[in-house]
Amino acid sequence: MPDSMSTLIVATLALVLVQIWLIPMVLNRKNFSYLLTSREEEIDTTPLIRRVDRAKINLQESLPAFLALCLLSMQMDVDNLQLATIWLGLRVVYVPIYMSGGSHMRSLVWMGSIFCMISMAVNLV
Repeated sequence: MPDSMSTLIVATLALVLVQIWLIPMVLNRKNFSYLLTSREEEIDTTPLIRRVDRAKINLQESLPAFLALCLLSMQMDVDNLQLATIWLGLRVVYVPIYMSGGSHMRSLVWMGSIFCMISMAVNLV
């Protein structure tokens, strides 16, 4: 478990790099030259790559709120480290579940991560 909110934020940013950059690059090796372009045209993708893209979009939607909650927790000296760590763990688990197509489990994990953020926000007020 991270020992500080700063460490947790850095770990979260590592997840962002893996999920947004590394996984799509590895799965899309055959289209590597496309990744180096301005991506004007569409390419054929597999269902797995499309699931990875949707998981990436989901992370991008929740990341600003999560980071704001972390920074506010630090600023206001509110101990939300355990909730933030659980959020990060759930987001790490979310990726392979989404990649495998496990829709029910994926939804439960997502709801758990949302509950963590709501709990963090409640602790701040």
